[in-house]
Amino acid sequence: MFCYQCQEAAGGTACTASGVCGKTADVADLQDLLVYTLSGVSTYAAVLNANGIDTASADAAVTEGLFATITNANFDPRVFVERVFAGLALRERLREQWRAAGFSGALPDAATWSADTEAQLVEKAASVGVLRTENEDVRSLRELVVYGVKGMAAYAHHAARLGANDPEIYAFMHRALAATLDDSLTADELVGLVLECGKFGVDVMALLDRAHTESFGAPEITSVNLGVRGNPGILVSGHDLKDLEELLVQTEGSGVDVYTHGEMLPAHSYPAFKRFAHFVGNYGNGWWRQKEEFESFRGPVLMTTNCLVPPRDSYRDRVYTTGLAGYPDMSHVAAPAGGGPKDFSAIIAHAKRCAPPVEIEQGALVGGFAHATVLSLADTVVDAVKGGAIKRFFVMAGCDGRMKSREYYTAFAERLPADTVILTAGCAKYRYNKLDLGDIGGIPRVLDAGQCNDSYSLAVIALALKDAFGLDDVNDLPISYNIAWYEQKAVIVLLALLYLGVKNIHLGPTLPAFLSPAVASVLVERFGIAGIGAVDEDVAMFMGERDPDACAACS
Repeated sequence: MFCYQCQEAAGGTACTASGVCGKTADVADLQDLLVYTLSGVSTYAAVLNANGIDTASADAAVTEGLFATITNANFDPRVFVERVFAGLALRERLREQWRAAGFSGALPDAATWSADTEAQLVEKAASVGVLRTENEDVRSLRELVVYGVKGMAAYAHHAARLGANDPEIYAFMHRALAATLDDSLTADELVGLVLECGKFGVDVMALLDRAHTESFGAPEITSVNLGVRGNPGILVSGHDLKDLEELLVQTEGSGVDVYTHGEMLPAHSYPAFKRFAHFVGNYGNGWWRQKEEFESFRGPVLMTTNCLVPPRDSYRDRVYTTGLAGYPDMSHVAAPAGGGPKDFSAIIAHAKRCAPPVEIEQGALVGGFAHATVLSLADTVVDAVKGGAIKRFFVMAGCDGRMKSREYYTAFAERLPADTVILTAGCAKYRYNKLDLGDIGGIPRVLDAGQCNDSYSLAVIALALKDAFGLDDVNDLPISYNIAWYEQKAVIVLLALLYLGVKNIHLGPTLPAFLSPAVASVLVERFGIAGIGAVDEDVAMFMGERDPDACAACS
């Protein structure tokens, strides 16, 4: 095992015995083998795509398989054994298509290896992990591409569930995975591929944004209840809004309330969900606190995607997974083979046997500040900046996590001057969204655009403000980027921002372990990527980045 794809990599280097996330070594190896196998699938799919041959089966297999390997998504070794064997079978079908179309030539091992038994899979898995690439810098760039594509796969999967697909995104994913097997590529060519990954990151986030809006309406400013009622409930965590919709329909009139947790909080801002009177509010905080919060909720929990923490025995029987989430011997709600809604009757029946949730807080949170909402306030925002009421915006999007060092983001938000506004998306907001930071002329000082899936909104807002101020460069805006990262969806968001030309992004609480010193140096030199430091020093540094009186956007 050698895994350094998330921010909590052991010792800031890599998890080598077991994952800090709870992933066992055998699961880590099988996940590496699945990625390797899918890269072999993509070797053929990339060529077929380029020649106009349909590869829809490969598109779905690669997207779902990669999503299953991201941090805290699936811990079940049986799932990965099945997916590897299915990947090998798919790869051979594509290989036959490739040959039938007249293609030939040398192929990488990932495109040709075979296995008949699980023991052979285990043996192969031990040799195809991250360290198979000996050159540290090439390894770093390849993994940066892989992790970016994993994040892309997560967004593409959500969009596909809502009927939105873009063949060009799938084609890039195949081409990128195939390129990670190509020893002839230079470091400069791999850097170019990283930036191209950012381009398709923007595309896939735009695709998902449209899918969400067309399916559920544009998010609206919404006050979300943090208390509980006296009915039994189901807690929905993860990110998948389609699962939430199907559950709400099936629980209507059942006497069971539905609550959101973690990254599902922004669902309350979508018009389509507001008609459900039993959609009560949000329960709890960021994903890493679920052991205590799932315990006190007392009812069943539906885990729709990643952000699953290995459960305590005391509530394990109340956790249901669905989609690409999974855990050994945990109840799983599968999608019907013939299509249509999932059957949530088992979890609904379970909820009826449970006591109502224990109230852990009261009050409300205000959300719904996606790009359509913020842009409707653009004149007010521009006037506030030009009039000096707002001196600077801080993009504090990204992920939350367990490390004590993440308290930095709470302290940073608290110590920002009262004439600054925080733009956020993702579960990083739980470090400061319950602070009383007030407002500026009626504009809340924390504008929550939604899930990490909604980070696209922050880019749209920045680009729209650039146009509103008549600027040529987004970096001339009074916006600073102090982003917390945890897993691979944050990686694709970072690459998307780099593609859009955003510079001087600060990333924490630590820089990724998968960045070699040379690759990190390239990011620093070309884009101004930096880490975080002491809170007070960072606040002073950010506020002094430009003299507001000399800022083009403020004049």
